[in-house]
Amino acid sequence: MPTRHDIRNVAIVAHVDHGKTTIVDAMLKQAGAFAAHQHLDDRMMDSNDLEREKGITILAKNTAVKYHPKDGGAPITINIIDTPGHADFGGEVERGLSMVDAVVLLVDASEGPLPQTRFVLRKALQAKMPVILCINKTDRPDSRIDEVVNETYDLFLDLDATEEQIEFPIVYACGRDGIASLTKPEDGTVPADSDSLEPFFSTILEHVPAPVYDEEAPLQAHVTNLDADNFLGRIALVRVEQGELRKGQTVAWIKRDGTMSNVRITELMMTEALTRKPAEVAGPGDICAVAGFPEIMIGETLADPENPIALPLISVDEPAISMTIGTNTSPLVGRGGTGKGADAKSAVKDRKVTARQVKDRLDRELVGNVSLRVLDTERPDAWEVQGRGELALAILVEQMRREGFELTIGKPQVVTQVIDGKVHEPVERMTIDVPEEHMGAVTQLMGVRKGRMDNMSNHGSGWVRMEFVVPSRGLIGFRTEFLTNTRGTGIAHSIHEGHEPWFGPLVTRNNGSLVADRAGAVTPFAMINLQERGVLFTEPGTEVYEGMIVGENSRSDDMDVNITKEKKLTNMRAASADNTENVVPPRRLSLEQSLEFCRDDECVEVTPEAVRIRKVVLDQKERSRTASRAKSGK
Repeated sequence: MPTRHDIRNVAIVAHVDHGKTTIVDAMLKQAGAFAAHQHLDDRMMDSNDLEREKGITILAKNTAVKYHPKDGGAPITINIIDTPGHADFGGEVERGLSMVDAVVLLVDASEGPLPQTRFVLRKALQAKMPVILCINKTDRPDSRIDEVVNETYDLFLDLDATEEQIEFPIVYACGRDGIASLTKPEDGTVPADSDSLEPFFSTILEHVPAPVYDEEAPLQAHVTNLDADNFLGRIALVRVEQGELRKGQTVAWIKRDGTMSNVRITELMMTEALTRKPAEVAGPGDICAVAGFPEIMIGETLADPENPIALPLISVDEPAISMTIGTNTSPLVGRGGTGKGADAKSAVKDRKVTARQVKDRLDRELVGNVSLRVLDTERPDAWEVQGRGELALAILVEQMRREGFELTIGKPQVVTQVIDGKVHEPVERMTIDVPEEHMGAVTQLMGVRKGRMDNMSNHGSGWVRMEFVVPSRGLIGFRTEFLTNTRGTGIAHSIHEGHEPWFGPLVTRNNGSLVADRAGAVTPFAMINLQERGVLFTEPGTEVYEGMIVGENSRSDDMDVNITKEKKLTNMRAASADNTENVVPPRRLSLEQSLEFCRDDECVEVTPEAVRIRKVVLDQKERSRTASRAKSGK
């Protein structure tokens, strides 16, 4: 069959923070994608503000470099897909793999294969793709290159790789310095026999198969991603499998439900480095962007109008975690961070607080996020949103918050399945690296969460690696406690492992909440009196309302407190007048920490300025009546 030798399509997959985006930066620079005078940021592919803040890739993105072979041959276009390393964004990984013919598996020379390495590699092996192994960060002082290579071989065997897939080439690289070699360097050193990524490029050209096509086949192009433009409207990123796409051409648009309509391509663009440039034609194997389809969705097909043949839809794993997202129902809705002040009033007009606005935003998210589901609930102003993991849902809420939405978020729950008449819940494989002295604390922490230890290894460096299989709901609220118990030194990563029978009741949070019993502003006098009762979350001057959680109780039950109490002034001189007391700084909770802290009868209020935890039922008397009814069994 005819082959296009002028193009290669490859995805770079790895665990979080193993250097995917950094090595793509180096490839772009060395392939001459930028002029000498251009100012270049680090991690150019992380274009999203949240990606830059959190240091992780959230959205799969593509770029293209023109590589000029050293033997003087014709330039070759290498399309590179930078995929997320976190399993919560697995839908992005599956989409990225549908565009390419091979993958580069990036593994840290010190940390070795971790849970997300297993996740992304499993997806590539299932798609029968060849793999190139790149051992990155060889200059780390604690690198252990030989052991990491052996661990990677073990991982391939564990995932039932074929003989052809196990015979993978190995490249050793320091992505930060833009150097790669086929010769193994000493541990902790940069490859000495190279000064560029040339060996990496040549390995990609040699081992990534060139796109193969049938000259007689009708047009087939697969929609793998979506974008938007103020002038062109919705843009579909497609991979052309057979035939050619041309600007102005009329194609058959085959939708997810099987219906078809003929549509004209108004614009065709090809990616060069980080920009899209107009083009006239795209052939088999090309990844291009087309406009002219106002309602096109991921997974749909563009085909020949006279002989339309649909490509298979992109399949993604089932969601494991759900949370309820609804409109803000607190007394401070639309009133800014403190609930008072002229600046808050002026910002009210830009807020999105209605159910229609929230539903429209969730529907927009469904267009580009194939791993998300939105289900109706009994309430007209709240929806159940299901996703891969807690982080993916927290990222969605954070994005909505920055867009001006005010929301009420319920405690994350697991999505169960009924298999053979029994309830099964999702389980995770958790890999934990901790110093030896914290091993007992971690084992006790996982025991409470019904974790089952599968493996433990000691590398002889004072650190222990433990693997647990634990129910997903046991990990809700785990990370904060884990970091506290390991003094911030522990590293934990988890990946979805499937479903197992229901593990039974779990009690993960032992402490109750300090709940405000009236509305008002927090006073330092009240905070000083309450410091002994637990850890406070609010600062002096913060506006609170009845039912808002202002701290964590030192005991297991909830306590209603008056945090707005003021010191009464008298005209009598007090003996303690000169005594001063300090207010302990409050603990500030991020959005993720607030979601972890929640109990079943609590929820999180999210506004552009503030994140507050509150009781679902704000009225103190109503909560007491409900609790007494539950005790008496009525």
